[in-house]
Amino acid sequence: MRKRHALSTRIWHWVNALSVIVLFMSGLNISNAHRFLYWGEWGFSPEQAWLAVPRFPGWMTIPGRYSLSAARDWHILFAWVFALSLLVFMLAALRNGHFRRDLVTRWAEWKPAAVLGDIRAHLKGHFDVAGSKFNFLQRAAYGAVTFILLPGMIFTGMAISPGMDAVWPWLLDIFGGRQSARSVHFLCAWALFAFFVLHVALVLLSGPLKQMRDMITGGTDDASA
Repeated sequence: MRKRHALSTRIWHWVNALSVIVLFMSGLNISNAHRFLYWGEWGFSPEQAWLAVPRFPGWMTIPGRYSLSAARDWHILFAWVFALSLLVFMLAALRNGHFRRDLVTRWAEWKPAAVLGDIRAHLKGHFDVAGSKFNFLQRAAYGAVTFILLPGMIFTGMAISPGMDAVWPWLLDIFGGRQSARSVHFLCAWALFAFFVLHVALVLLSGPLKQMRDMITGGTDDASA
């Protein structure tokens, strides 16, 4: 009987969770150094900003005190862990069929009536779909995170870094300037945070002990029984 979650998926899930938490908390510390976001290549003063980010308290940041240099060290270290683990997971998921089997959505599932039906099922606490590991909303959300938000974090992070200018100068052109890339990086980070909160909430509503056990041991794929 096939495992519900492949070993590569389980390892990546926990490595990615740790990486995202450290990156988010160290990023909040970095944000405290300059709390204003801009569009374009340049931005210096609050009058030019489209958003003034609040100052985050020490209990939300890594390290727990304001230290731009230490926060950057944490951020860069776990950015490598984050990027390399995502690459390995994607290669493994292509090889073992996880993408094709569990994340691909069909055009018929995007019809308004079908989407509304899935939303109503979620609101009633019905998350399982016969013959499938994930329902449509789960597959759409996981696909958006895996193929849009996570790569978006990586590429905007590279665009923000001046050291990447000589390697991939076209990154800045794609995002419309370094400050635009910084703003997109910020938006992607908070979108991931929203997904994380929703993901945890749904796990708690759908049987947390079984969900945690399956993500550690692999569980069994009922659809393959």
